[in-house]
Amino acid sequence: MKTAVSIPNDVFEAAEDLAHRTGVSRSELYANALRALLVNDHQITMSLAAVYTEVDQIEPSVKSAARRVFAKTEW
Repeated sequence: MKTAVSIPNDVFEAAEDLAHRTGVSRSELYANALRALLVNDHQITMSLAAVYTEVDQIEPSVKSAARRVFAKTEW
């Protein structure tokens, strides 16, 4: 599939250099980068799911105390 995106000049130039040095096309380079990002995102999601599963096993009074602390925390 063809698509058009806008990226900063410095990123484009670095990508062009990397594609040239590694002998891959620009399209292949971008596709590989997106695949890596998607895999990383999936791994993070799975890790968070594991953490949340563990949180479900925490004693209710501890959860309640944590919620109170988080409610007072400025994000």
